[in-house]
Amino acid sequence: MSAADDAPGPRAALFDLDGTLINSEPRSMEVWSRLLDMHNVPYDEGTLHRFMGRRGADVLDEDPHLFPGVTWDVLLAELQMIQEDPDLPASQELPESVAFLHRLHALDVPFGLVTSAGRGWAHTALERLGVLPMFRCLITAADVAEGKPDPEGYLSAARMLGEDPARIVVFEDTPAGIEAGLRAGMRVVAITTTHEPAVLRKADLVVDRLTEVDWPRLVRRTRHEQ
Repeated sequence: MSAADDAPGPRAALFDLDGTLINSEPRSMEVWSRLLDMHNVPYDEGTLHRFMGRRGADVLDEDPHLFPGVTWDVLLAELQMIQEDPDLPASQELPESVAFLHRLHALDVPFGLVTSAGRGWAHTALERLGVLPMFRCLITAADVAEGKPDPEGYLSAARMLGEDPARIVVFEDTPAGIEAGLRAGMRVVAITTTHEPAVLRKADLVVDRLTEVDWPRLVRRTRHEQ
């Protein structure tokens, strides 16, 4: 992606939450691994990665044999119980992502959140980061009929922002999120918090931290600019 691209300049941004603004993925993967262990379901890293960036119910709809005979309501209750364990890995702030939000906010760039997590966690995480009032809209798991990689969430957020999808940039960390943004007709910047760059190659730009992004040119900033 470069300034020479024919695409119109961006006017708004949409952010994923987990893995993009806050690193809670190690905690999430531990929760899912404990649930699988509770049901004696064999799994590997690939199985756990299927849940990254997606609603759990959507993954299980695609593979109903993962927890045979167990309803989503039962699994959800068990997940909530596991999440209360005090020994789970703590979520880690991503200070460069927070700094980037402040930069866009200072430029009066409107932005919103599109997450596969619940609204309660979204509010808690954004409040912890001190950025909740900056967000013009929040689309969470219960706000869409189809989760990522379906583009519904991003298209809904675009309508709430009142912006053309072609003028919006999505910031994501998972292949499912990247696909959702691209299918919504938006440009996508991927951050390597949870995946290797090669896994994120479909994104228009891949960076290690959001402070590397030169807005609105959407190219990688030089080190002295960061």
